[in-house]
Amino acid sequence: MPPIYPKSPKEMVGGMRYFTRLLDKIRLHARGELGADYHENLGKTNAADGVICNFLRVNYAELRDRVLAGGNDEEVLEWCYEKGRRLNEGDLVVWNGFMSKFGWNDFATPVLERRKKEMGISDRTDIKTIGEMIDFDEGRLS
Repeated sequence: MPPIYPKSPKEMVGGMRYFTRLLDKIRLHARGELGADYHENLGKTNAADGVICNFLRVNYAELRDRVLAGGNDEEVLEWCYEKGRRLNEGDLVVWNGFMSKFGWNDFATPVLERRKKEMGISDRTDIKTIGEMIDFDEGRLS
């Protein structure tokens, strides 16, 4: 059986990048379908999961519990807005700009470079962000 990958970090819900991937990872993990490689970063504060929770001002464990209680991505995002903070158009521009460049000349660059080396693609200068590396690793980018 081929591996099951979470949604792309580029996919959006409510105009927000990565959020739907985070929820997908939570759901896949709960069903025992999330690959072991993903477990270490679930909710980790300095990984994308923790960064988005911080941006929304919600606790990862509480978000995980809310996701597992049911509801679609839009309903969970609305819960985040109620529990944390509601994002406006400017916030979405800032978030999406950050996520589109995550790993490019920022605190996550060493992680990106290490993972590219582990994957044997250090020479791929076209893969400049964590999102691009994820999409390459999961077969969405050649």
